[in-house]
Amino acid sequence: MAVEPVFTVPDEIDFRGAIAVTQSLLDAIEQDAVTAGTIDTTIRALVRHVDGARGFFVTYLSDDRPLADHLMPTIIAALQSAPTVVSPLLVKNLAMSTAMAITHRRNQDPVMATGSDRVRSRTAQLIQALQLPEVDVEAHDLMQAIETQQGNYEGFLNRWHYDTEQRQAIWHTLNAIGTGSRQ
Repeated sequence: MAVEPVFTVPDEIDFRGAIAVTQSLLDAIEQDAVTAGTIDTTIRALVRHVDGARGFFVTYLSDDRPLADHLMPTIIAALQSAPTVVSPLLVKNLAMSTAMAITHRRNQDPVMATGSDRVRSRTAQLIQALQLPEVDVEAHDLMQAIETQQGNYEGFLNRWHYDTEQRQAIWHTLNAIGTGSRQ
């Protein structure tokens, strides 16, 4: 009988550490070498802090394996344990992947565009599965910033230099999955 791996998540895990833990966790999930309880405990520990959650999402949403395409109830429950950390990151991931798909297409890089599309699709699926009211608030704030060029997300939009086409695509992506309008 194989021994189940143990995933140590320090209280203040950094971004790189979170990526490493998440990669190991995904490997163990793929090999069916980890229990639902260990998955839950590990992800809850990762998403307690922003850097841990960022590392988790970067790895989970962009992984080439189809693991993130088939949402596990254990992963959903673990992510629901930290709505104030998870919600803004999911909304930003959805916005960034939407905008980057446009950038990659402009640069005639279909491989990277496909990767951004996959992250956008997975993020949208995750947002819909989580049904967090905090996501709706964040999405509403982002949609308002796009409409008014003011608000909590205007700095985010400007920092990444999103142009009109990218902003409109972000707005339409948020609207299409029903976030921001459920407020």
